[in-house]
Amino acid sequence: MERRLAMANAALKLPSRSAEGSGEGSAKSTAASTGSPTTTRTASGRPQLRRPIKTRLDHAAEQAFLTALSATANIRLSAAAAGFSHSAFYARRKASPAFAREMRLALEAGYEQVESALLAGSLPGAHDHDAWRHNDPPPIPPMTANQALQLLHLHNRTVHLQCEPDHIRRRRGESSEAHSYRLSAMYEARQARAREDFDLAEAARNERGEPTLTNPYPEPSPIRLPALDQVTGWSKADPTKVPHDPSVALFGGWRLKGWK
Repeated sequence: MERRLAMANAALKLPSRSAEGSGEGSAKSTAASTGSPTTTRTASGRPQLRRPIKTRLDHAAEQAFLTALSATANIRLSAAAAGFSHSAFYARRKASPAFAREMRLALEAGYEQVESALLAGSLPGAHDHDAWRHNDPPPIPPMTANQALQLLHLHNRTVHLQCEPDHIRRRRGESSEAHSYRLSAMYEARQARAREDFDLAEAARNERGEPTLTNPYPEPSPIRLPALDQVTGWSKADPTKVPHDPSVALFGGWRLKGWK
């Protein structure tokens, strides 16, 4: 996380890039080319410091925006770090599927960073909220058997069963058809993201020269063997040895003649 924050701080200090257009020699174009802010005056005569406005969203600004977004999950802050308005990056996301993918991945990375920092105090090892477990519980307040049964019934699903997540729970006033359509749309969106993640992993494997689904390892050539009954030279048996006479008994390898 410290490395990503450092990258975000570096992005915040990036100088503004020059705006395209004419007007060489003017103070406005010079300030835009150097990236330095200009001093203007408002209608009331008060001096005001303004940063130059750029007119073209280039690749460097996109990378600066994605870098800051991966550390902060703040689109407006990341856009300001790149020197553009947030609406410019929303428009670029709508026009470019590739940038939309990278923006989603950067936002997910920044979300995880902020979430990890926020939940650090709620981890079991933090011990920020577990003081109550070291004390004896207070006595149960007076209640009737009916009240106790009703209380257990209300919390039975939470304690003993798995609660239905809020994002798939049927909303108040929502019809069954609308609920089913919403769940189907959520499932299709998850499947689309899974396919996109798989495509990214496949592209990374392809760059590393590893096998992919469309370019797997070549199948091994089949093993060819001769007819096994024609293979010789593998047995130690003596072909010139006289076979055993079945009429002579064998005992411990010794031939016993006249054995009855």
